[in-house]
Amino acid sequence: MDGTPSPEDISPGIQRIAELARSAPGLAFTTLAHHIDTSLLTTAFERTRKDAAVGVDGQTAAEYGRDLEANLRVLEERFKTGEYEAPPVRRVHIPKGNGRSTRPIGVPTFEDKVLQRAVVMVLEPIFEQDFLPCSYGFRPGRSAHQALDALWKGLMKMHGGWVLEVDIKSFFDTLDHGHLRSFLDRRVRDGVIRRMIDKWLKAGVMDEGSLTYPEAGTPQGGVISPLLANLYLHEVLDTWFEGEVKPRLRGAAFLIRYADDAVIAFAQESDARKVFEVLPKRFARYGLRLHPEKTRLVPFGQPKGKPTDQRPTGGQGPGSFDLLGFTHFWKVSRKGSWVIARKTAKSRFARAVKTITQWCKTYRHLPVEDQHKALVRKLKGHFAYYGITGNGRSLAAFRHQVMRTWCTWLRRRSQKAHLSWDRFNRLLKRYPLPPARVVHSVYRHAANP
Repeated sequence: MDGTPSPEDISPGIQRIAELARSAPGLAFTTLAHHIDTSLLTTAFERTRKDAAVGVDGQTAAEYGRDLEANLRVLEERFKTGEYEAPPVRRVHIPKGNGRSTRPIGVPTFEDKVLQRAVVMVLEPIFEQDFLPCSYGFRPGRSAHQALDALWKGLMKMHGGWVLEVDIKSFFDTLDHGHLRSFLDRRVRDGVIRRMIDKWLKAGVMDEGSLTYPEAGTPQGGVISPLLANLYLHEVLDTWFEGEVKPRLRGAAFLIRYADDAVIAFAQESDARKVFEVLPKRFARYGLRLHPEKTRLVPFGQPKGKPTDQRPTGGQGPGSFDLLGFTHFWKVSRKGSWVIARKTAKSRFARAVKTITQWCKTYRHLPVEDQHKALVRKLKGHFAYYGITGNGRSLAAFRHQVMRTWCTWLRRRSQKAHLSWDRFNRLLKRYPLPPARVVHSVYRHAANP
């Protein structure tokens, strides 16, 4: 899979861009802006979320869409003449899983999202020909579950080994604009598009009424940010590891990257320690720093001895690591052999429970039927991501927590009528919560699990 959008999703002109980029890996495109016309902007409008938070101008998607054709014609003209100025992004702070810190997210205006989407639609077919199979984040036809599947299969094939967890400190805030421009130069030299990207990189950030202009980084939340981030780490990490590091290693090794989350697996400890030592220097060369505590080398070899003679790690201790919301650890399969299992990471589980608790508290006075519909959607969404083989216990535990939390806040609707467990169980028969279920299965694909 080369990641290029299917033909029915893109215009003949953009299909031609993909074909040229594929046939000429060293080609730099100098004329691209003409592809961004009213037709492409209309498609970009259709692909832009309509229910997201508003930007600094307060304009909603519905308001912009009332005179859509005229708005897009004006947008096209302003873009191509250089009159379009990137508005500041509105910064909001989203709590992290630890409950003690927040993650800054940039919210562009709706019109800015539409234009960013259109530019991505033109650039993505170019860079998709260059990006390597080891990267999975924010790419067409790729997903977090595919990254997890590739990691699982690779580690099972190697019988474990050593896992290097790579954590980049404040990546989206420290991405160096100079290096990014040099990476863009290799493929994109269209002046209109490059000036537009520069405007987005220099756009101000409105945070609680204060406007600042960061000299580095790309705001999380911007439509174009994932593509720029993938390009940056493609050059800094992916091509370096595949082209320079792997040929020098003694044993097998592979990289799995999803946006700025990455792990590198090694069959040999000596290889792992060499890369662990040189990796900070490689990142520092491009203005990035690795988190000194979260970047760590984990011994993850398959336990020795017969599986029946040993206890599984259960996700505890040094022989486990986290990626994409899952803790990976060794356990004994039902067939009596060692297998890598995954369960919901503690931080993600706690964050999900906290989110449900806050929702039940805020909306406890809604009709029970409305609460039930919302909780069903939330549970199905949780199962859709975390419902992988071997994670049934965590799924059931989350469902149980949702049930208890719902009961707790229903009891607080009124001080007069107490909701006993018997009454609540009768309510559950009328408004049942969906059972925990596995959605994604990988064990069947493995050799000798």
